[in-house]
Amino acid sequence: MRRRRKVQRFQLQQDRKIIGAKWFVKGYQAEYGKMNTTDIHEYMSARDAVGHGTHTASTAAGALVPDASFRGLASGVARGGAPRARLAVYKVCWATGDCTSADILAAFDAAIHDGVDVLSVSLGQAPPLPAYVDDVLAIGSFHAVVRGITVVCSAGNSGPYSETVINSAPWVLTVAAGTIDRTFLAKITLGNNSTYVGQTMYSGKHAATSMHIVYAEDVSSDNADDTDAR
Repeated sequence: MRRRRKVQRFQLQQDRKIIGAKWFVKGYQAEYGKMNTTDIHEYMSARDAVGHGTHTASTAAGALVPDASFRGLASGVARGGAPRARLAVYKVCWATGDCTSADILAAFDAAIHDGVDVLSVSLGQAPPLPAYVDDVLAIGSFHAVVRGITVVCSAGNSGPYSETVINSAPWVLTVAAGTIDRTFLAKITLGNNSTYVGQTMYSGKHAATSMHIVYAEDVSSDNADDTDAR
């Protein structure tokens, strides 16, 4: 009976994880005009159409998920940084890839007014960084920190190259991306029977047939540049 009650309480926590959601589009519409949702997959609501918001929310406050894995690799319990936290969501970015300063500042104001304890912000602009007085995230986070709210920002996606850290204002916690502590090995046997060991993120089975080796740049997709292909 005790086990059953624990499971019920855990399920109740999952069902009540998101306690609020707001969306901000007036700044976008003032800058770009009315969004044409017939050409892109988007919702004129707080619903996440791209997946970035869901991904970052689960990283920050995802509940415990047993037996999680990536296609069978790295199986274990997955959880966010604060699995018992509740979520209030503020959507400011859209499927077009645009997030306007006006909408971002409006979301900061709303979060401050709502009385959140922590703000997790996975936004930023590429270097070179503007001065803090011109950086919308630095400005918004400053107003939140002054009111006792901890602001956590991402360091960006351009590392490990030098001078690529974003959100460097001294009043925010800037968090770098991590990595896993395991490698997943795979063997490739060439036509001359030479075998090479490398790493893979795919553990599926291949048909017993030979395939040509190609250079990645030669088979890149239309929307990938040479660096991405490599």
